[in-house]
Amino acid sequence: MEYVVAFGPLVAAWIMDCLIGDPSWFPHPVVWFGRAIGFCERRLNKGSFRRLKGGIVAIGLIVAVFMLTWWLLQVVSGCVWADFALQAILIFFCLAGTTLIREVKMVFKAVDKSLDAGRLQVGRIVGRDTASLSACEIRTAALETLAENLSDGVVAPLFWYALLGVPGMMAYKMVNTLDSMIGYRNKRYRLFGMIAARIDDVANYIPARITALLMIAVAGRWRLIRFVSRYGSEHASPNSGYPEAALAGILDCRFGGPHDYFGECVDKPYIGTTERDLGNADMERAVIINRRVEVVAIGMVLLLKFIEVQSSSVLI
Repeated sequence: MEYVVAFGPLVAAWIMDCLIGDPSWFPHPVVWFGRAIGFCERRLNKGSFRRLKGGIVAIGLIVAVFMLTWWLLQVVSGCVWADFALQAILIFFCLAGTTLIREVKMVFKAVDKSLDAGRLQVGRIVGRDTASLSACEIRTAALETLAENLSDGVVAPLFWYALLGVPGMMAYKMVNTLDSMIGYRNKRYRLFGMIAARIDDVANYIPARITALLMIAVAGRWRLIRFVSRYGSEHASPNSGYPEAALAGILDCRFGGPHDYFGECVDKPYIGTTERDLGNADMERAVIINRRVEVVAIGMVLLLKFIEVQSSSVLI
């Protein structure tokens, strides 16, 4: 029973993610997170002390999610199967591997039909303005997002689950949602979202680098470590560049460059040197890399759980 309790929720959640992803009809905590963030932002992102108010909102929401999750798990802790089910559902909410892959495949399928369809579809998964993107830029944006969100949507949640359990995993999801909503360096969010963005940088620092290493490992391309070391730090983000550089090296392509955000052009450095059009074969290869990394990351966490259970048994 010890092993079922230790391994079961994560395995069950991963199987659910592989089978169904995030069904649109199912209520998702991230939607509630977004509503809470939007509510606070609309009322507090004005006047003086915007940085302070934004910091209080970010820290307050992260702590609230951690404590609420911890409390819910305490409430059901007396019933093994209720505890199992709640943990599995919450972990399932935090894993986004299948949904991300599905969205990227839909982008490639849409852009093959028409440019407008591709722009509309890629706008679902990227923060940049998509109205003027070319077909090549649409495919590149989708693969950049696939690499970045392998860290944000799979490896980082598992990392925080390994460290702080389900409450830590859920708190990380709030961190990530805050950054995706208010962590921009534009006029509206530069001050209010500054602390949220810095928290996200810290939370993703180690996971992003682990993700890049796992991508290189599952591709069997250890020589790319030097490539990732060179280009990973070129990104405007201290973290996103590492998994993006790993995928750019694996596909022998170039990511980055200038993008428009909220009507403002942001000149991002290029990652890689081989400028070429990306096709469906590149997407399929990137998906395989993502799935392999996901399997390895799940395996690593399960191994840690096994060691934890064994250590507890020895101490008893």
